[in-house]
Amino acid sequence: KGKIATLIGSNGAGKTTITYLLPRLYDPTTGYICLDGHDLRDVTQKSLAQAIGMVTQETYLFHDTLRANLLYAKPDATQVEIETACQAANIHHFIASLPDGYETVVGERGYRLSGGEKQRIAIARVILKDPRILVLDEATSSLDSQSESLIQEALERIMQSRTSIVIAHRL
Repeated sequence: KGKIATLIGSNGAGKTTITYLLPRLYDPTTGYICLDGHDLRDVTQKSLAQAIGMVTQETYLFHDTLRANLLYAKPDATQVEIETACQAANIHHFIASLPDGYETVVGERGYRLSGGEKQRIAIARVILKDPRILVLDEATSSLDSQSESLIQEALERIMQSRTSIVIAHRL
């Protein structure tokens, strides 16, 4: 808890594949991976899904409202919790500026949003989920340098109290 492991390497090196072992999208063919001393194969996928939050370089949004996309992480979240997560991810002011605010429909895979906006929504979603384990797979790759700096600040705060795995192409 509170520790960060970083995987750095070139495209195709297997960094993302390694992170797929945690939620058991793949099981190891040899050896094992433990979480709190338990072989992941002995842990239910439901409990793993609850414990792990992932922000990947490919952001998945549904053809629904921004609120619904955020609530996917925590269905019972209050409006205050949603807005707090969005403020931490530096996306609240953008959402508030939209004519329908949090009720804005983002379109299939979020096509109405820029890459950086989608990524900040994904980061807000994981902040809202508040998982024990955080996996960041090039989580700031679509952001401009100013937004990246603000997001890294927010991510550093939430990484302090959880296990974090960070994937990057560069330090």
